[in-house]
Amino acid sequence: MQIDAHSRPCTRPLVLTLLIVTMAAGQGRFKLCELYPQETIEKVLIPREQWHPWPTWSNRDAWENLPKAVRKDLVANGEQYLGYDWPDLPATLFLEYAREGNRSRYEREHFARRYALTNLLIAECVEGKGRFLDDLANGVWAICEESFWGVPAHVGAQKAGSGLPDAEEPIVDLFAAETGESLAWTFYLAGEPLDRVSPMICKRIRHEMDRRVLTPCLERENFGWMGFGGGRVNNWNPWCNASWLTCTLLVEPDEARRSASVGKIVRSLDHFLDAYADDGGCDEGPGYWGRAGASLLDCLELLHGAIDVYDRPLIQEIGRYIYRVHIADDYFVNFADASAKAHPPGELVWRYGKRIGDDRLAAFGAYLHGRRRGEGFAGARNYTIGRYLPEIFHVAELEAAPAKPPLPRDVWLDGIQVMVARCKQGSPEGCFLAAKGGHNAESHNHNDVGNFVVYAAGRPILIDIGVETYSRKTFSSQRYEIWTMQSAWHNLPMVDGIMQSPGRQFAAADVRYESDDEHAQLTLDIAKAYPAKANLKSWVRTIRLNRGKDVTVVEQYTLEKPAKEIVLSLVTPCKVTAQGDGRLCLKTLEESPVIMQAVYDESKLKPTLEIVPVEDGHLRLVWPEQLTRILLRAENPRMQDTWAVRIERVQDK
Repeated sequence: MQIDAHSRPCTRPLVLTLLIVTMAAGQGRFKLCELYPQETIEKVLIPREQWHPWPTWSNRDAWENLPKAVRKDLVANGEQYLGYDWPDLPATLFLEYAREGNRSRYEREHFARRYALTNLLIAECVEGKGRFLDDLANGVWAICEESFWGVPAHVGAQKAGSGLPDAEEPIVDLFAAETGESLAWTFYLAGEPLDRVSPMICKRIRHEMDRRVLTPCLERENFGWMGFGGGRVNNWNPWCNASWLTCTLLVEPDEARRSASVGKIVRSLDHFLDAYADDGGCDEGPGYWGRAGASLLDCLELLHGAIDVYDRPLIQEIGRYIYRVHIADDYFVNFADASAKAHPPGELVWRYGKRIGDDRLAAFGAYLHGRRRGEGFAGARNYTIGRYLPEIFHVAELEAAPAKPPLPRDVWLDGIQVMVARCKQGSPEGCFLAAKGGHNAESHNHNDVGNFVVYAAGRPILIDIGVETYSRKTFSSQRYEIWTMQSAWHNLPMVDGIMQSPGRQFAAADVRYESDDEHAQLTLDIAKAYPAKANLKSWVRTIRLNRGKDVTVVEQYTLEKPAKEIVLSLVTPCKVTAQGDGRLCLKTLEESPVIMQAVYDESKLKPTLEIVPVEDGHLRLVWPEQLTRILLRAENPRMQDTWAVRIERVQDK
């Protein structure tokens, strides 16, 4: 889906000298490494000392000219960490993941250190009086003393396997790379005043950066996220590459190694782009777009001026994905491991829109920024300094920008087979429908081929639960033992208790999408998403939004052998009451509730309500204390039949 828009691109300092390459936007797929080969990078990459992406501590005018309210908030954020007692990270805390599968307790202390470092650094840059320097020095030193900059869940990539980190084999995971990025910005922004505390501080940063990030990434043939070993990469690729690129550009002193690293990063990013269909759809979901498509933008912005591919359709579609799956407020279409509530970085989305000339994307970014920063920067929980700096320095322009969620009427992402439809362009009122085909080997996969969600007036009615707090089990061979990963906990059928199976071969077939002013519809055969023992010859599901009326789901199935029962699952956060006569009332929990009803053929389907307590902390950020799973059960069903379920507004009747 192309959107006609134009906008003045925002400006910022360039990493590389300008290289003009004329390209038509409609030329199709491309390779970054072919457009910008190593010899070109070596010619245009300017020395580290001449690259000034953002004002440093010594540029007092830039920091002191920030809006007064912003300065006040940023200094106050740093003051919370004066005299800070840096959390301990003992071996036994690290070992909790290997021993118990718990990753949260270590990560809480790990990230607390990074939040403190960021707030102290920015406060010192704003105030410029040295008041925060000793605490900042303590933070740098404490982090440099850590045996591993990453987290226990990822240390298994070392040859020694899981357990304690092997200091003789530095590996680069997401958070080792991110820690390097944090220290790289600290080195760049506040190196001068830190040298006054002790010249050993910046020297230590350079040393640790080299042995933990720069040399391993450049000299090791392949970390899995790089993509050079084959297989499909995910958000780790641009996320790690953005951090490594920052470390390289800001800290690497050897120009030959610096250009070699940039060349390798460009080749690695090609593997990420290769994993995307032309529609730009993120199969990991909108919660991961912030570290998939958005991290791609981080890389392109660091290299902007020489590597400029913003006119390429694929780059543009990757950006537009995030507003296409927006439902209303903080709700997004959350297939896979994504949460139903997401908080994409508003400034970055706005900047992405400016770069590709899409006013709707830019306005969406301003809207997101307003929701997140409506109260200013007080208490900001942002430790990714490379994103924090543009947010700080663009704040005045961003707050003056038009702010509006696009809320497109119809979206069809044929590459990932996701449809989005609402009753009216630009409005959350009425019914909203999203549905998917795809397969069961997607990144952060749930077994959910044929799943759908329904919202009304921007409120969730039938949902995708999402994922619980990550544990050792989440990314192991036991993944599909977790209830939220199973098709039985999505809005899907079971045959004699048999659910969908994981794997690329378990996929939708005969997928057809259509839309017009009256309706939008996805039809697909989901039989092949189930194992052979389900005895499904076909299961054609038609999911349809009738604009201004309702959502209907029609099931046409044919069995290979008789079944004892077939059960349709529908998951809702609403209060559910049986009305009789084939009707279930679904009432949202707000003070002014939205009231819907599910209508079905009671001669074929019998309802059971199953109350599901929501105890996991991650899920409780989105859902109430309990969910309800509606089980529409057909006992001794016919070998071939057609059923329908209709979701409609009660007051419409």
